[in-house]
Amino acid sequence: MEAEELTKNNDGLTLVVAFNYGARQEITRAAQRIAAEVAKGSLKPADISMETVSAFLDAPDIPDPDLIIRTSGEQRLSNFLLWQSAYSELVFVPTYWPDFDRAALEAAIREYQQRERRFGGLVAKTGS
Repeated sequence: MEAEELTKNNDGLTLVVAFNYGARQEITRAAQRIAAEVAKGSLKPADISMETVSAFLDAPDIPDPDLIIRTSGEQRLSNFLLWQSAYSELVFVPTYWPDFDRAALEAAIREYQQRERRFGGLVAKTGS
């Protein structure tokens, strides 16, 4: 509640913290929803695109993440936002979540700012 109150007027960033979430399950649910639309005749298989799949995910209005910070020293996504993270920058930190503080966040952001974003071939410098 306190965090919501402190950030209620912020509109520059989207922070997502996911508990009990699984990307494979999310993609499976999206495929089931798409299949139901095809079965009803309201969607043709040939019309299914990446945008269609994105629209059927659990939270289609949340933008794809620019940065994913993985705590605890693990260097894997652990079934987190597999579809949405296709062009995300990943920063791995040894700090466990309960100890992840402002200094750790700022360090991760500084590392991200040094990256060159390519988005599958297009070059865009981070932080510009």
